Amino acid sequence: MKKETWNDSLYFKGHLDCLFFYSKHIKEIAPFIKNKEIAAKIHVENGVFLRRGSKDLPLFIKEFSDKELNNKFFELRTKMKRAEAIENKLLTKVQEKLWLYFPPNKPVEFFYATNGEGQGKQIERIFIDLDRTNLPTEKAKIVAKALVKDIKEDKGFNKLLKYKIQVLFTGSSYHVYLLLEKPINHNFYEKYLSYSKNEKIPSFIGKWAKSISKNTGISVTGGHEKTKDIIILDPSGTPSGKLARVPFSIHIKNDKIDSIARFISLEH
Repeated sequence: MKKETWNDSLYFKGHLDCLFFYSKHIKEIAPFIKNKEIAAKIHVENGVFLRRGSKDLPLFIKEFSDKELNNKFFELRTKMKRAEAIENKLLTKVQEKLWLYFPPNKPVEFFYATNGEGQGKQIERIFIDLDRTNLPTEKAKIVAKALVKDIKEDKGFNKLLKYKIQVLFTGSSYHVYLLLEKPINHNFYEKYLSYSKNEKIPSFIGKWAKSISKNTGISVTGGHEKTKDIIILDPSGTPSGKLARVPFSIHIKNDKIDSIARFISLEH
């Protein structure tokens, strides 16, 4: 019997249904994103549009229950449109939201509000995205490994925070997370992490980028603008109101589903 792959499990009875796939991984997703608002990037023929709690009815991972995500619900999604199902009173209020965020027969990338929707909220996790424009994945891996090493060995930084590090491989590059033992004021980001080209303004991101460039021979800098042939350490997804990718989210490249995000170890 052929072993089912993640690509096979994106389909419910022959119909593309990303929600069906994500429903199989809720037990792994939920402990990571906790009570943060869900977001969904929906790919359609004419482009991409975003559903998120700041502009739509908020959706939370606790609402992805077996009660709501049952076979009857997925069967219904193969037979009729959302509006028709609502008109015929065939959906619960939660199922209406789930369908809005994750329509069937559309590739849907799964995101969440890193430190919650809205501005100026406390920071519970630091999120550093490694952007590798025009460079191979292997170089991003080397940089991710060096970054984790520098963070762990930075005595000045470690006097300020206690945290657990997790690394997510998106299928394209790496996301380094510092899951904080205690929440910190949002001003910490501007004071210590926000990158500036002005070297007189201290930034741990700038310090680590310089160290990694020296130790690996790979061009690394801080910031959030994609730059050809340079790997960017981008912490700008950290403040509240910003989004990050969920583990097990599909990854879209050149309008095709090419991989899924997953946690990895950089020990080897």
